[in-house]
Amino acid sequence: MIFKRVADTRPYPAHGTTLKQWADVPPRQVRLDELVTTKTTLDLDTLLADDSTFYGDLFAHVVSWEGQLYLEDGLHRALRTALQQRNSMHARVLELGGAKDRATG
Repeated sequence: MIFKRVADTRPYPAHGTTLKQWADVPPRQVRLDELVTTKTTLDLDTLLADDSTFYGDLFAHVVSWEGQLYLEDGLHRALRTALQQRNSMHARVLELGGAKDRATG
């Protein structure tokens, strides 16, 4: 299995983070098998494009919420990583507070 789970929704609250704000989040390594997808489909044109980062961030966008890592943007990058037989990739991880975080903090 490539991902922890395949989902088609974003269960976390809307965070309103702009592309400029995402760019301020430093990338870090994340394991593919710890990610929950937020999309069930992929545009093959995006996956097979020679330069798939032309219109977006170089790094995938991941939201950490209530102990889960959700792959919000960059499914094509994650699949390319898996096809290259690697089990981790660099991503920007946005930490959102959740019920579990507030209960312990």
